[in-house]
Amino acid sequence: MTAPVALIVGAGDYIGAAIAKRFAAGGFTVCLGRRNGDKLAPLIEDITASGGSAHGYSMDARDEDSVAGLFNTIETTIGPIEIVIFNVGGNVQFDILDTTARVFRKVWEMATFSGFLVGRETARHLAPRGKGSLFFTGASASMRGNAGYAAFGAGKAGLRSLAQTLVKELGPKGIHVAHLVIDAGVDTAFVRERMAAGGVDADSLPPDTLMNPNSVAEAYWMLHHQTRDGWTFELDIRPYAEKW
Repeated sequence: MTAPVALIVGAGDYIGAAIAKRFAAGGFTVCLGRRNGDKLAPLIEDITASGGSAHGYSMDARDEDSVAGLFNTIETTIGPIEIVIFNVGGNVQFDILDTTARVFRKVWEMATFSGFLVGRETARHLAPRGKGSLFFTGASASMRGNAGYAAFGAGKAGLRSLAQTLVKELGPKGIHVAHLVIDAGVDTAFVRERMAAGGVDADSLPPDTLMNPNSVAEAYWMLHHQTRDGWTFELDIRPYAEKW
């Protein structure tokens, strides 16, 4: 039997990498897409060195042909996709008067339009088989707006609404659609740099104040293995010390 295939769109160095390693360790062939596919080489080496199977692809999740081409390539050369995880970022912070039209449009394309393209291709390929999973990475901004996050909040809220639409369309067809709200600062270089700019030393924080990317990966692993009589659509996760 061939290994099941997991596709991670937005396979960055932290959350995306942790998801890839978790599913590879669980016996999946992982396919990884990001704009600069050459940056996936270290992650692919780590996975293969641990006995897993991984393939990297350069793709632009904002481009219709790029997304469709990625799905077709994987389905043709690797195997039928069982799970798709949309993990594209786009977190920027600007006061409203400093938020240019270009920034707002780009963040919307990354957070919402890309999610639409990936969701539609997932439906095209998985729905006829009547099984599989489609998961979207959300954030606190998916649920509520905040000062300085007009672009990011609008983009993530749009992605959540898209996910709600897709669960209603695809759930009855056997596709588990879920939206994961990460209500936390995740322990990444980006978050640490932002904290340092605000005068906070991340290393001085109590243990587990920042979320480990592996915790996100475990949440997705759990969601994918739920039985369909008890599927979760929306799951929010946060460290014990996070303010609601």
